[in-house]
Amino acid sequence: QLRLKESGGGLVQAGGSLRLSCAASGRTFSGLAVGWFRQAPGREREFVAGTRWSSSRELYTDAVKGRFTVSREWAKNTVHLQMNSLNSEDAAVYSCVAGPTLTSDPNEYTYWGQGTQVTVST
Repeated sequence: QLRLKESGGGLVQAGGSLRLSCAASGRTFSGLAVGWFRQAPGREREFVAGTRWSSSRELYTDAVKGRFTVSREWAKNTVHLQMNSLNSEDAAVYSCVAGPTLTSDPNEYTYWGQGTQVTVST
């Protein structure tokens, strides 16, 4: 059974950067897509970014293109989300997900982490 653990959230000033990490345990990410969703109070859950573990394919929502980058750390079975130029719209709970298909549809993801809070001060 795959388990996901996020880390790296916290408080950052507008314009700053954070790097989120999603570590797998129980099994590897092999054969899976790994991504990030976020949800802020009063807003719908939103797909942020994702990648296929075994290929270079990546997917980003328009709001983060050019600012966020997803990467894979093979040796640690970990996926990172580098977030730059953060603004108030990026403040949310970020959850790591994994599933068979790289998509923005949350229903396609089988595994979900507990989430990590990102707060942006202005």
